[in-house]
Amino acid sequence: MVLAAVGQLCSTANISLNLTQCQTLVRKAVTAGAKVLFLPEASDYIASSADESYSLAHSQERTDFVSSLQNQARQEKIHINVGIHEAALGNRLKNSLIWIDDKGTITQNYQKVHLFDVDIKGGPVLKESASVQPGKDIVPPFETPVGRVGLSICFDLRFPEISLALRRQNAQIITYPSAFTVPTGQAHWEPLLRARAIETQSYVIAAAQAGPHNEKRRSYGHSIIVNPWGEIVAKLGDEYSEPQIATADIDLDLVSKIRREMPLLRRTDLYPEV
Repeated sequence: MVLAAVGQLCSTANISLNLTQCQTLVRKAVTAGAKVLFLPEASDYIASSADESYSLAHSQERTDFVSSLQNQARQEKIHINVGIHEAALGNRLKNSLIWIDDKGTITQNYQKVHLFDVDIKGGPVLKESASVQPGKDIVPPFETPVGRVGLSICFDLRFPEISLALRRQNAQIITYPSAFTVPTGQAHWEPLLRARAIETQSYVIAAAQAGPHNEKRRSYGHSIIVNPWGEIVAKLGDEYSEPQIATADIDLDLVSKIRREMPLLRRTDLYPEV
């Protein structure tokens, strides 16, 4: 078994402060003995407007955020999975999830394919598609110290097709770094994560943003690790005072045991294979 750490922070428009929070989480993960640290969606920043977000994505601070984590990963000999923004064509951005290995190299880059557009009466109005370019590809699962990892982000959680596609390619861990709103988090966060773990017989690791990012936006928190039987093996709360981690051993023998003893034989003669 190998120890994994899931991190929780509250990103704002201050990239330098966000980097400090992430660096603190890296040190905590290393001290705990984790081989991989999973960080939330948009760890580099969460802006208060599309214009501010676009400006930050093109800033030197945003570039330094990534290179600093690469240097720390190399120095501390730890793998880091972190959500960031990247520039896209036109005036839009990419909501990306990168994998930095223990040599400091970015080996994987997934671009979020499902975008969060919501207008809740009396609640938040979020139109991610107005400023973000949707991804076009599912990144094949890849080998890591904790097993074969499949990447997805936040709103992807509501679409089981992507997790099933990753499972068919023998993913053993599926990630959902997120910045869930409080109302949707209270209603669906844990049930959806447990469902994705059970139906794919995989570990699910969901690093979450927590607390108030600005006057307009607050995230639900509750970073979590779920095992392939649907049991919660690590969890944080919703209150934010400082960057936190939770850890769990990733038991790939358990993945194999569950898949062997609870075989899921799909009737692809009746419905399409995903």
